[in-house]
Amino acid sequence: MNVIAYIRVSTDKQDLENQKHALLSYAQTQKIVIQEFIHAEVSSRKSSKERKLDELLEKLSKGDLLLVTELSRLGRNMLETLNLINELSDKGIKINFVNQPELSTTASHAKLLLAIYSYFAEAERDYISIRTKQGLAAAKAQGKQLGRPKGSRDKSRVLDPFRTQLLDYLKMGLELSAIRKIFNPQLEKAISYNAYRYFVMQDQELKEAWKA
Repeated sequence: MNVIAYIRVSTDKQDLENQKHALLSYAQTQKIVIQEFIHAEVSSRKSSKERKLDELLEKLSKGDLLLVTELSRLGRNMLETLNLINELSDKGIKINFVNQPELSTTASHAKLLLAIYSYFAEAERDYISIRTKQGLAAAKAQGKQLGRPKGSRDKSRVLDPFRTQLLDYLKMGLELSAIRKIFNPQLEKAISYNAYRYFVMQDQELKEAWKA
């Protein structure tokens, strides 16, 4: 079993030392060896690559253990945190929040806890969808045109009114397929995943947020 400790810190050096001490103390108590510490800054503006999440996912595999001091240290917002927990769990990776053992996926109630995490992730996505629909309804009420302009041959233009919200969702860590499920019901005609991908790839800012 590979054991990796993830530390997400502010610029305060004391914060780093406190987290590291908590993780080492836990490892010593449980008689396990931490193979590697991965450090990342707490800034929500940093991409997943800069926050070392890509590196973390690459180094962990089925049967491994991830140590984190607290739930809030794993992601920059609740939805990203829940998505990460579900992704890691789907890969057979256990997560131990050493200061919040009741939230760890290593306990006997792990299956129930994962079901709860999945529920809240879905609930958060539904809430985002509702907010999007409300925003679109408000825009429509103000006379703003939604969807592709008549006569336009560029199918990617259908997403122009959604660009700002799309960027926000990508920064939050939502998968493009999930965003498609949110937006498609608001379109006159549903468009494919590839159309969403094309739209994102033609916009540098969207592309960077998606690849992050």
